[in-house]
Amino acid sequence: MAVKSFEPKFMKMSVLTAALQELTPREVRDPDPDKAIEDWLQFARELDVDNIQLSAALHPTETDVPPEAMLDPVANTLDLRKPFDKSRASRVLAAMKETRVGMTDIGYFDNMLTDDNGNRKKKHDFMVRAMDTAVALGMKAVCGFVGRNIKLSMDQNYDMFEKEFVPLLKSAKDRGLQYRVEQCPMPGWNPTDLWVNNIAHVPGAWIALHKIAEKHGVGDQFRIHYDPSHAILMGQDTRSIFQYLKDTGYNFLIAGFHVKGQVIDSKGVAAWGYQGQVAQRGDWKNGHISENAADHVNAWKKQVSYNQHELPGTAKHDPLAYLQNRTVDWLDHQLAARELLKLDVGETPLVVEHEYPPARIQDKERLKPILKGSLAYTRKIDEAAGCMYALQNEVLKAQNIPVQGIGREAYRS
Repeated sequence: MAVKSFEPKFMKMSVLTAALQELTPREVRDPDPDKAIEDWLQFARELDVDNIQLSAALHPTETDVPPEAMLDPVANTLDLRKPFDKSRASRVLAAMKETRVGMTDIGYFDNMLTDDNGNRKKKHDFMVRAMDTAVALGMKAVCGFVGRNIKLSMDQNYDMFEKEFVPLLKSAKDRGLQYRVEQCPMPGWNPTDLWVNNIAHVPGAWIALHKIAEKHGVGDQFRIHYDPSHAILMGQDTRSIFQYLKDTGYNFLIAGFHVKGQVIDSKGVAAWGYQGQVAQRGDWKNGHISENAADHVNAWKKQVSYNQHELPGTAKHDPLAYLQNRTVDWLDHQLAARELLKLDVGETPLVVEHEYPPARIQDKERLKPILKGSLAYTRKIDEAAGCMYALQNEVLKAQNIPVQGIGREAYRS
């Protein structure tokens, strides 16, 4: 009888630096941008996390979307108004060595298919600069959205993806990087009645877009950075998504994870359904899109009218909600990833993303224990899942000992 030793594997813990956008005051980091990275590396050490996902964004003076119109925090921890040259790279690498904190990838979350040609070029150029920075710092990936041209149909957006986004994948290939796409549908990104404003929002779309990328020799660059909060937002559950990818032969597509949850408000669903508030939101005034950018944040009522983001560990343990796909079953999430996806678990980033509104605090000392608790919770959940998987699927299997019970099943709730 073969005996397999117990050797659990755990994912690479990380935290997105947008969790605290203003760790370094603007008046300090604007003239000395890499101070923001140094400060976050030190903060990560204090949080007992081994890696960060470095948040990049156009500087507030350069962006086309005013901060007051945004639902979720954006942080230009990585400031690329000036080139990230060798001296900047040496400084950041020295800080990484000193703090013993690594970087899983760079996250730049913007609309790469925007209909404005000038803005689109600016965003693409910025993403290429982010890719160069990733290479300089020894990372293997960048992370972001695909986006959508709101003036075109979905089929026309697929054509635009081939024309406009594939060159970004080619830039990633030239640099030996993956472009990991997060699947948020971004319903409130604009005050139109469109709900899907990021075309890479569901597995059917991932597969279609991957086929386009593959046709141009960049299929290996197109990967998904999966966030279960967006699945909950769309009425999906993680296990079924992963099973579908395996059934279709695309379970290699997911290469990283954001650990952010979603808690569905049953009253909100009763009022508006899963399309969210469709009218009288406040983003339109007197029959026209409001000229006040601060009013545009009301477009997010397409989403927040029936749910709220969860920071892992802050939502009640709710088995019924797990089965109804109304909040994330974190343990099954981590088990399903191991059971159904093709992963190098030890090299897979597990990135805590903080967007829980009541705890979105811009005070380091107040936020520190909250983030530290969430990171510890996430780490323990992943460790529990890793141990369960190793025991059941390796140790017991090698000795032909059956696993007890049935467990959660895909396509069923």
